[in-house]
Amino acid sequence: MYLSTVSRPVTDPPGPRRRLALVSGNVVALGAVSLITDVSAEMVAAVLPLYLVLGLQLSPVAFGVLDGVHTGATALLRVVGGFVADRFRRRKLIAGVGYTLSAVAKLGLLLAGRSVPAIGAVIAVDRLGKGVRSAPRDALITLSTPPEALGRAFGVHRAMDSVGAFLGPLAAFAVLLAVGQSYDAVFVTSFCVAALAVVVLVLFVRERPSGAPDESRVSVGEAWGLLRSRPARRLLLAATMLGLATIGDGFVYLVLQRREDLGLRWFPLLAVGTSLAYLLLAAPLGVLADRIGRLPVVVGGYLALGATYLLLSGPLHGWPALALTLALYGAFYAATDGVLIALAGPVLPPRLRTTGIALVQTGQALAYLVSSVLFGLAWQAWGPQTAVRAAAVAVAGVLVVTVLLLASPSRLFPRRVSP
Repeated sequence: MYLSTVSRPVTDPPGPRRRLALVSGNVVALGAVSLITDVSAEMVAAVLPLYLVLGLQLSPVAFGVLDGVHTGATALLRVVGGFVADRFRRRKLIAGVGYTLSAVAKLGLLLAGRSVPAIGAVIAVDRLGKGVRSAPRDALITLSTPPEALGRAFGVHRAMDSVGAFLGPLAAFAVLLAVGQSYDAVFVTSFCVAALAVVVLVLFVRERPSGAPDESRVSVGEAWGLLRSRPARRLLLAATMLGLATIGDGFVYLVLQRREDLGLRWFPLLAVGTSLAYLLLAAPLGVLADRIGRLPVVVGGYLALGATYLLLSGPLHGWPALALTLALYGAFYAATDGVLIALAGPVLPPRLRTTGIALVQTGQALAYLVSSVLFGLAWQAWGPQTAVRAAAVAVAGVLVVTVLLLASPSRLFPRRVSP
């Protein structure tokens, strides 16, 4: 199987009933779990950069190390979780473990106090939970959806996810407005919301079988064999390269806050603008990916990311700069987050689907570790504006490599093959 065959699914034209059935109930249930979880996660994410950089006076390098290392340090466990989910065909269970770990981590922030090592350990547990749950969740989506509708399914899921990302910072803002600068109140509220997501997962998400009941279990050798597949190798390398061009949200919002001299109370609302754009664009871009090809949509998303970095270092200031920057940043997520996994799905065999997705996510997480540390060093050495310009150049270079890896120029917009 070649990657050029999955940049746009080649199927018979869907009938009227298929057009009416937007996505399966399992996708909607998983979307609801992600929505609730993201409310919890974004409540904390909206205030954590301020708390660490301004409250605890961490340097940009220290923040980059804390943000990146703990993502990368747990990245390899994604593969372990994905393999276990495939081997025992218990994707829902493994996803539930991940969601539970992230919920418990919110309470851990209460106990960490102002200790940076303790906060780092708690963040590691939270990222571990995210790493463990992501691949099984996305595998459940692919196994609940026909190949020709994967872009739409991931678009709807990510749109629901982005509703949570939109509401989370607003909830944090409301809590801080009600109780003052009490981060503990944000953490407690976040835990309660995360616990609700686990309940929804247990009650409403269904495990879909991915093989015959008497089919042999996945072996380590079979999982390792994924790397011998040329399309899978190219996809993994491309995803890792794309991760190298991505800096953390915290850095983007800190640069924007300093550049526009925003009051600290408004900082959590920056994520709201990104999430709003993501919410509005995720489903339409997922449908577009199914129609014109998933690779062109991913490339367009990274072009939006490069434009975001250029705006952060350009001459435009004020509310127009804020609105355009956040809109482009949201468009980047909408065009890449789910669409990249939708592109990967058909390349990976169903019995190794979770392991393969975990490999892709691990490659991106390890690359994110490197990019966060390098961006922190660049900020410290050259200042935020020069560091952001360097990130924009990196996006351009990585996009060229990605296109060369995944498709020839003539196959970027493959046409549907008539039956």
